[in-house]
Formats: sequence, C-alpha cells, structure tokens
Amino acid sequence: MIKDATPAFANMLRKAIVDEVPTMAIEDVELRKNSSVLYDEIVSHRLGLVPLTTDLDAYNLPEECTCKGEGCSKCELKLTLKAKGPGYVYASELKSKDPKVVPVHPKMPIVKLIKGHTLELEATAVLGRGKEHAKWTPGLAYYKYKPVIDIKKGVKDPKAVADSCPVDVYSVKSKELTINKDNLLNCHLCGACTDVDPDHIKLNESPSEFVFVVESWGQLDVKDIMSAATDMIQKKCDEAGKLIK
Repeated sequence: MIKDATPAFANMLRKAIVDEVPTMAIEDVELRKNSSVLYDEIVSHRLGLVPLTTDLDAYNLPEECTCKGEGCSKCELKLTLKAKGPGYVYASELKSKDPKVVPVHPKMPIVKLIKGHTLELEATAVLGRGKEHAKWTPGLAYYKYKPVIDIKKGVKDPKAVADSCPVDVYSVKSKELTINKDNLLNCHLCGACTDVDPDHIKLNESPSEFVFVVESWGQLDVKDIMSAATDMIQKKCDEAGKLIK
C-alpha cells in the first residue's frame, strides 16, 4: 500500500521501476559454431531474453564506468556455452565467470539440437535499463486506487450480493452483509455488487491511497527493486535541483 500520495507519485514510482532500475542481460553474442535449425540472429535474440541474477554493487552501467564504455570487468561479464546434440540446450548450460550472475530459470530452453548439431558461443552481459530495451526491465509494476466500499443498512438480499462478487470481497454474518477485510484489496470495482443492490452499496476510490504491485522477473528481489527505484528518483530530483539553482 502507498498512503498519502498522488496518482502522479504512484506513476513516477512505476516508471522508475520499469524504465530506470538496471539489470544484467546479454547484449553481444559471438557465435563460433551453430549448426542448429535456428539462425544466429534468433539464437542471439533468445539469449538476450534470458533473465540473469544481478549484483548491482559489482557492476557499473557502461556509460558510467571508468572505462568510458570500452568494456572492462567492472561493466561486462563473459558467459560461454558449448553444446552438442541430440537434445535441448538449456539456460543452465551458460557458464558464467561470476557465480553471482547466472540464469534465473535454469530450465529455460534456448534451442533443440539433433544428432551431429553443435552450438558454441561467447556472450557478453552488461547492465542496462528497461527504457533502452525490455530485456533489462526488472519486473512488472502496476497500481490501482484503493477501493472504498460503503454499505448502508437494509440490504435486501445479502447472499445475492456476496455471491455476485468475483473476488469474494463480501461475507454474510448473522444475515448481514459485511466486508471480508482479507479480500478487500482484491476489489477491482467491477460493479457487480451494485448491480444487485444499487441503493445500499456504493463503490468509490481513495484519492490518496494506492494498491501498488511489483512482480520481479527474478534478476533482483522486490526489496532491491524498490530500493533502487527510490534511489533513482532521489538522484533525478537532486539533478533537477542543481539545474534549477
């Protein structure tokens, strides 16, 4: 939950998470052998979409590194892969030089090789941001207004109202309609309950409270994503303050 905020702030936080929080992803691929049915470009594309666990303290963004983007151990990581058919080639077969940066999903398939086919490559992973390419996005972030439900006394058919809700927001106790507090935030204001009894049930949105959801793709945990996002917002605010002065 985000309290005492505005839609502008909630959206700023969402955009900071999706666009600004850096993660590791494969950017360059040198294919040395590829006799699979997939073109080199398709294999490279699939490798770029493999989520990698990320250590933000160990690597710099290429444009902020002391090497000025030329490539060094502080901003680049090499991964190698050697595979021979028959069988599937999985993300787990990517050998990383840093044990802290490995595929999030080891069983993610890259390509299927038949007997006699081989795949050999060296890949370079770097930090990047979601605003540059979706492969660097750390996860899904979205928000909605906190629902506010007003129930007036005299609901004609409490059970019918409770049964109409697709997310079980309501309960019936002693023949009275009540709100199931554990499920209140699941309410998406569909209006099914007000269709049953519009005179006694009113749905509203809180203008200053938001249900904020973050789902990580696995490169970073949610706590690290939120921390990095707030740091990015603070950094941009400091930069704006200097420009104004």
